[in-house]
Amino acid sequence: MLTMDDIIRDGHPTLRKTAVEVSLPASDEDKKILNELLEYVQNSQNPDISAKHGLRPGVGLAAPQINVSKRMIAVHVTDENDKLYSYALINPKIISHSVEKSFLASGEGCLSVDDPYPGYVPRHARVTVKGYNVEGTEVKLRLKGLPAIVFQHEIDHLNGIMFYDHIDKSNPMKEPENAIKIGR
Repeated sequence: MLTMDDIIRDGHPTLRKTAVEVSLPASDEDKKILNELLEYVQNSQNPDISAKHGLRPGVGLAAPQINVSKRMIAVHVTDENDKLYSYALINPKIISHSVEKSFLASGEGCLSVDDPYPGYVPRHARVTVKGYNVEGTEVKLRLKGLPAIVFQHEIDHLNGIMFYDHIDKSNPMKEPENAIKIGR
């Protein structure tokens, strides 16, 4: 089981690398890593398990965050209608996105970043993501709202991009123009 000790922190060189594609069919080792990523985000949202193991709650985790520079992510998040998006994906890609932007009213956080980075992170309001599940079956998701933001955040990790790279340094609390505010 992954714990916070397995998650590398901001400043670690792996977080700035472009992760490599995973060969399909996935190896047993890659499947194990993928399942562990999803297990972490699920466990981190369970109050009993997270308290017992000192897990910081998270809605997504990418393989580079556990020092594995491979294109794998896990997301476990609900949208505004309480629909659960629980996916572990290999080689996820954003294949289309809206021109319209969105951002989290509370700003974004990251399991690899211990310090707060106040500021708004502009994201695409809607994205279509394609990837492969642990069995190697293609998965195509049309996302909006919080799930769209979470998938973009995790896919950024695969490209060595941190959420705070998107924040306007000169005016971090300036709301992105023509963007939908998610949450409060």
